[in-house]
Amino acid sequence: MADETPHPFLHGLSKHRGSPPTVVVIFGASGDLTARKLIPAIYNLAHDGLLPTDFYLIGFGRKPIPDAEFQQIAAGAIKEFSRREPTADVWGRLAPRTLYVSGGYDEKAAFDRLGDRIAGLEKEIGQQLQSLFYISTPPTVFAPIIRNLGASGLAARHLGQRHQSKVIIEKPFGRDLASAQTLNRELTAVFEESQVFRIDHYLGKETVQDLLVQRFANSIFEPIWNRNFIDHVQITVAEQVGVEARAGYYEQSGCLRDMIQNHTMQLLALTAMEPPVSMDAESVRDEKVKVLKAIQPLRLDGPDPDAARAQYGEGLIGGKPVKGYLEEKDVAPASATETYAALRLRINNWRWQGVPFYLRSGKHLARRVSEIAVRFKRPPGSLFAESERFQLAPNTLAFQIQPDEGLSLVLNAKIPGLETRTQPVKMNFKYATTFGSNTPEAYERLVLDAMIGDGTLFIRGDETERSWQLITPIHEKWAAQGRTGMDTYASGSWGPKTAVDLLSVNGHNWREP
Repeated sequence: MADETPHPFLHGLSKHRGSPPTVVVIFGASGDLTARKLIPAIYNLAHDGLLPTDFYLIGFGRKPIPDAEFQQIAAGAIKEFSRREPTADVWGRLAPRTLYVSGGYDEKAAFDRLGDRIAGLEKEIGQQLQSLFYISTPPTVFAPIIRNLGASGLAARHLGQRHQSKVIIEKPFGRDLASAQTLNRELTAVFEESQVFRIDHYLGKETVQDLLVQRFANSIFEPIWNRNFIDHVQITVAEQVGVEARAGYYEQSGCLRDMIQNHTMQLLALTAMEPPVSMDAESVRDEKVKVLKAIQPLRLDGPDPDAARAQYGEGLIGGKPVKGYLEEKDVAPASATETYAALRLRINNWRWQGVPFYLRSGKHLARRVSEIAVRFKRPPGSLFAESERFQLAPNTLAFQIQPDEGLSLVLNAKIPGLETRTQPVKMNFKYATTFGSNTPEAYERLVLDAMIGDGTLFIRGDETERSWQLITPIHEKWAAQGRTGMDTYASGSWGPKTAVDLLSVNGHNWREP
């Protein structure tokens, strides 16, 4: 570990982000998410002095691991995946507070041992600790973990006080409406809703948070964010990778469950919601639920359905040939699992009446990119429409969420010269260019928000259920059809013809980010 000037870790949080003394318990401590995201996030919070003076990290898993070995595992994860080079000072303070408890997720005695370990830490420091339980496991063990947190009394520690227990739960929040409702019942039987933090890491990304700032803090956008000026909205979450080693999981999930139901629906809600009365968590989430409720059920029958699906075939990714989905290892030869999904949505409220929202996501697409593109209407009776000298493009405001966080605005400008000619130009803002490239990771913001009890960037139970209420009929329709209606697209392209048709019927076309 490199030496560096001492950092403010263990000298308290800044006043506006105060957290009580806290122990974070990670269920699934040996998992990939813990190594790649959670432990590095906690390290970087420590580096920035954003952890409380009394802070502990406890990993929980089935495999017995001594504290010292878990500390070595954590140090390796920080060295490999942290956005910062680890320093001897910060890690030297955090390492002794990084502990481990082993046991089965369905073993109440193991949770009792965990409770004893936390009580021992409280006795050692002479004050109570907030317990933040992070469930980073396969969904098959969500229920036993939640039940044992209740049966052991861990969920009710210091209930009603500032340092009451909290739980963060990773997606997927169910597989359909019925399972999401069951999971919510499991959670609310043990925890109050105010203790539950359903996490979607997209909501922690800088550009997603900036979306609300652009909408409500800029007078050039706020008055025109409606059906009078906006033609349509496109939301894209594109991956260049295929299923790789995750085919076993993906065969049970598919693109609609894996990306559309959560990430893209959350982006839609933030784009389309009404201004909240304040920026507190419940006001923001109330408006997100309202706009989700205003989305009309999708038309799935007839010649012009609102949903399209496809699987990737052979093609080129990065100039190299790749095989199609059906040839991937662990994929059934007649699989009806979609690797691409696109939806056309209508929001039945005053602001968005008649403005289509298009959502798409897929694997093995032309490049990795996530963005929200707001396309504005053309000026009526344009002065510059009668000649080929005038190259005009619709004004488009695009929020780039990844990989290059920022936003761009397409305008039409005069080309310098004695003759009046025009062409589209793009104005770009990049976070890395303006603020530097070492911006906090999404999980840093979200873990810190959960510690201080700010649920603004987390998903409420009714949000989850409303999203599934919209998506479940599509799953049921596609399951009943099997491979009937399944389109294909070449790897390295932007998707299938059926997705193009979703837009062309309205005279629109997908933009290439």
